[in-house]
Amino acid sequence: MKKLNLEIGLLDGLDDLKFGDSPETVEKMLGKPVEVEDIGEEADIDLDTYLWNYDSLGLTVFFEGKNNHVLSCFETDNEETTLFGKKIFPMTEAEIVALMKENGLTQIDSEEEEWGEKRVSFDEALIDFYFQDSKLVTVNWGVFVNENGEIEEFDDMEDDE
Repeated sequence: MKKLNLEIGLLDGLDDLKFGDSPETVEKMLGKPVEVEDIGEEADIDLDTYLWNYDSLGLTVFFEGKNNHVLSCFETDNEETTLFGKKIFPMTEAEIVALMKENGLTQIDSEEEEWGEKRVSFDEALIDFYFQDSKLVTVNWGVFVNENGEIEEFDDMEDDE
């Protein structure tokens, strides 16, 4: 397993892993996951969703699809994670918002989640930052995938609403 570069690729992936990759491709790069969860049934959604947990990397990999499962999302709490070349976990919410704005991302939405974390989202980049007691605790980013495992454009999703 090669050393993973934890640079977030918005709407793209993480390092050499790209959204739309197969589980086999992910396993070749990251190895076998510590734990596999099937959350499709719990979530009551049309797609099957599988989570692969890599505790030593502080990384969870999501696969979605019905007929073809593909890499659709990452979640991390790894302190080494970078975005636009900057480590984000030491940053405050205001610093992350400023970083996103500097890079042209301005559609900000935030909400207090029922479990106590504050979510700050940038919908055009499909990324969520979760804060607890004003400290960044996890980041989640991904793409929309249809039942055939094809990545859907964000604009296509808005047209369907």
